[in-house]
Amino acid sequence: MSVQTPADFTGRVVIVTGAGSGIGRATARAFARAGARVLGVGRRKDALEETAAGRPGIAVHPADLRDPGAAEEIVGAATGRWDHLDVLVNNAGAVAFMPLADTTATGIADLFALNVTAPSLLAHRALPHLRRSRGSILNVSSTYGHRPSSGTAHYAASKAALEQLTRSWALELAPDGIRVNAVAPGPTESQALAAAGFPEAAVDDIKQDEAARIPLGRRGEPDEVATWIVRLTDPATTWLTGQVLTVDGGLELV
Repeated sequence: MSVQTPADFTGRVVIVTGAGSGIGRATARAFARAGARVLGVGRRKDALEETAAGRPGIAVHPADLRDPGAAEEIVGAATGRWDHLDVLVNNAGAVAFMPLADTTATGIADLFALNVTAPSLLAHRALPHLRRSRGSILNVSSTYGHRPSSGTAHYAASKAALEQLTRSWALELAPDGIRVNAVAPGPTESQALAAAGFPEAAVDDIKQDEAARIPLGRRGEPDEVATWIVRLTDPATTWLTGQVLTVDGGLELV
């Protein structure tokens, strides 16, 4: 029987978006512990610096992924610093409560700009470097990428799009030796609900309701998701591509 060894990313270069908090922060730190050189990307420089504090393997790059030149700038920052790129983690995203009665063209466009367009443009810019390294793309979806969600239909649709991009890119890039997978976390401790504009009291109510519906009885921790992001992009995981791994405490079962 083979014994699983810890992932070794020594000498490998990883871009992690949304690295200023939650799953992104945990992921950047997990890759750094595994020996990677990590470019943590996010909008808030102070939050990124907190992610990188005491971790020389993490460099920070503030950027708004919705800016037209962001993808070229981010990939250039990583390859300019370390000369190559092995892994792209598309973690940054937004949650939006937008019932059909309140749906607007601007609301849809803003949501898809961050959750669908930005990962696509980053992958496009990273592609030449990933071809050379035979690297990996990891997209962060959601349980609601394949499970209906009342009041957040367009968020769910944007994550469903990301899951289909994952499968389609995996098929398209397989001849280049590039693996493309996704994790689909359930409700996880982060600042996403507050960032979406929910008041503190509402956030507490939502968290309690979510925990009550999860078979394992609680919301997830960012490190629990980061562990699987590292595993799916591990260079030793050589024969896995096009998969969406749900990490949600069993929520998708109910």
